[in-house]
Amino acid sequence: MSEQPIKNKKVDSLAGAPTPQNTPSSAAPISSHAQQPNVSTIEEEKLDRAAAASIFASNPALVSMIEGKLGKLVGRSSGYIESLPAPVRRRITGLRGVQKEHSKLEAQFQEEVLQLEKKYFAKFTPLYEKRAKIVNGLEEPTEEEVVAGKEDEGSDTEDAKEKKEESTETMTGVPEFWLSAMKNNALLAETITERDEAALKHLTDIRLSYLDTPGFKLHFVFADNEFFTNKEITKTYYYQDENGYGGDFIYDHAEGDKINWKDGKDLTVRIESKKQRNKNTKQTRVVKRTVPTESFFNFFTPPKPPTDFDEDEEDQDDIEDRLELDYQLGEDIKEKLIPRAIDWFTGEARQFEGMGDGMEGEFEDDDDEEDEDLSDDDRDEDDEESDDENDGTKPKHEAAECKQS
Repeated sequence: MSEQPIKNKKVDSLAGAPTPQNTPSSAAPISSHAQQPNVSTIEEEKLDRAAAASIFASNPALVSMIEGKLGKLVGRSSGYIESLPAPVRRRITGLRGVQKEHSKLEAQFQEEVLQLEKKYFAKFTPLYEKRAKIVNGLEEPTEEEVVAGKEDEGSDTEDAKEKKEESTETMTGVPEFWLSAMKNNALLAETITERDEAALKHLTDIRLSYLDTPGFKLHFVFADNEFFTNKEITKTYYYQDENGYGGDFIYDHAEGDKINWKDGKDLTVRIESKKQRNKNTKQTRVVKRTVPTESFFNFFTPPKPPTDFDEDEEDQDDIEDRLELDYQLGEDIKEKLIPRAIDWFTGEARQFEGMGDGMEGEFEDDDDEEDEDLSDDDRDEDDEESDDENDGTKPKHEAAECKQS
């Protein structure tokens, strides 16, 4: 599993700098009259790539052996440092000692940053509680808060108010606040299906708490609903005890609560029906089975890091991708959604994520040219496929519309 630091790592701009791993043990002379080595070209060798691929495909043991040999070379010294005079090697060892002291300070820095986060989180908490009360209709904002909010409203909002007649419908709080906010975040929107929306409409609050050890917990609070009995579903992210390179905390794993689904309401599965015919009697029967399906609520059953290193490489890559996505979802909820929920609800936060409406005019649509090449039959087939796939289990990618009146 690839380690994931809490903070984004800096891009290594010195990747090509000489190191003990890429420096030859004996330096070439500055001036040399030696002839340039003659290297045969690909054309001369007539390498048959298809044949080579076939050999590797039919001999996985050979591939595994080669990977093992190459893996052992990673991080091994080229012998350059060992070839240096003893005083120089002593200085290099001393520099490592200096770096060790630097690493201790980096770890101390990250720990103090974490304590500072917790200190200000305690100051944010009353504001989050106030927000929850307003969203759920338990309290109204003060006049001072409304005046302060109007200062941030743009002219577009005022124009919309003039064009749209005010609704006379009575509403409690701000309906579908968290669902709309989540759908305006691109990463979260990818995980929400049409079926999920019916359950997420009952989401009343998303809260954060810190662990005593490095890590955090996300709390999803729900009103009574037809899907599950849980009043609160939590997801906890744990970090390793030791700091990583640069003092960053390193993500370890996540754990989610078990969802107590009501009968027939599990959104993480779907029912498949299949007809079977008896060979002897020719009678048919319908067999139903439950199969996993895409759902936001899979978020609470996070993938587990691979433990069997003999697994297929593609399977390992798939698990790695799912682990990285799971980590990023948690970070987005913690760092973006919870602190600025109102900006995600209104959609204003999207313009800071490279998704704003102002960017749409910068791109041209090339679909027209491609559509001209499609026959009427092709278009009909595409329509049929989309109808079959749109059963409510696929995530909806369009942005949410704010439910303001």
